[in-house]
Amino acid sequence: MKQLLHNATITDANGSFTGWLLINNGTIEATGHGDAPARLLDDNTIGATDCEGDMLMPGVIDTHVHFRDPGLTAKGDIATESRAAVAGGVTSYIDMPNTKPATTTVRAWSDKMARAAEVSMANYAFFIGATNDNLDELLAADYTQVPGIKLFLGSSTGNMLVDNDDMLGRLFAQSPAVIAVHAEDEATIRANRATIEARYTRGEVPIELHSVLRDRTACYKSSKHAVEMARRLGARLHLLHISTREELELLEPGDISSKRITSETCPHYLIFNEGEYATKGARVKCNPSIKADTDRQALLRAVKEGLIDTIATDHAPHLGADKEGDLFSAASGMPGVQFSLPVMLSLGIEPRTVSRLMSANPARLYGITGRGFIREGYAADLVRVKPLDTPDTISDSNVISKCGWTPYDGKRVKHRVVTTWVNGGIAFDNGTVSEQSHAVPLSFEHN
Repeated sequence: MKQLLHNATITDANGSFTGWLLINNGTIEATGHGDAPARLLDDNTIGATDCEGDMLMPGVIDTHVHFRDPGLTAKGDIATESRAAVAGGVTSYIDMPNTKPATTTVRAWSDKMARAAEVSMANYAFFIGATNDNLDELLAADYTQVPGIKLFLGSSTGNMLVDNDDMLGRLFAQSPAVIAVHAEDEATIRANRATIEARYTRGEVPIELHSVLRDRTACYKSSKHAVEMARRLGARLHLLHISTREELELLEPGDISSKRITSETCPHYLIFNEGEYATKGARVKCNPSIKADTDRQALLRAVKEGLIDTIATDHAPHLGADKEGDLFSAASGMPGVQFSLPVMLSLGIEPRTVSRLMSANPARLYGITGRGFIREGYAADLVRVKPLDTPDTISDSNVISKCGWTPYDGKRVKHRVVTTWVNGGIAFDNGTVSEQSHAVPLSFEHN
């Protein structure tokens, strides 16, 4: 059956208008301004939904998640975390390779694709990860199905820290796709660790020192190195989870289509500062670390001014027990995929800008075909969002992720996700995740 969504505030990166949208066979067949045509409203073969003036936006494309599958599934898995995703209006995601085993071979990538085909509620794709010795595997991957290469220039799981200059040079010169970089200088982190260990008793190191351990120098030095190498060798570089004001100096404003070097930040860097360690403890411990409020403010300005290109969550669930201990024993990472859209819309950023950062630009960055905008012929990946007169309060009790908690517990938000459609099928509606999946693998056209 066709679906008519009418009386909606249709909003994407291009702007907003009051109108209607017709879904047919998983795609957007037609859109229009004003009231829906009577012929559509009166057609009993079309299911009609009055959106009551709510925003109808393209589904979020979260290009940076850790769904922990395989090997770390006590924390989360593709089934549970994709359910959390659609509850937050995320219709597509790209998962990172630092699982167990790591996704550093085409075979490991294929295994994850097969798992997602069985259980994912949202459209899916998986990075392949670089190591010091797997360039042949990276060059053999099919980049119409693989979004890009994940590169760790700092501590990571297993053997994924790439510190071989010859490998880096060859990768930056030969990569056929986007290189998405976690940039923190390993030598700086090790030196900071030695200084901290000399001052504190093992097991009693305050969480508050996380921004000292993984400091702004580590971020800036590594990001600068990556940018210089990309410019010299012509690589398509995407800097992940920017956390410092200094790194913004490495970036250029402008439309994403004109850039070879782009950047991402995450909602938690726009909301929290290092003062939160005193109250939230390891709940806000993540890599790179959350830093000063001056960094938060600078990042927020950069988002509003177009200097930063994408917003992603770096969704990284850990069980509560994983978050216990001191600086060196409490796990780094936090869940975020379920609440990223309401949180971003509650920051005073225009909805069209939020849609550009979370839907349009992710699609354009990776060449995701037919998604990211509300356009005729595009996939009907949509989210209905209700602006609230009385704010909602996010609570751990709302969490769908297997980890069962959120760093946003207690935060008030001015928007609520009502319904999420994935390829025209309802994936989430009024608090309930569907039992039927409409997800498909993403495809890519790399420039």
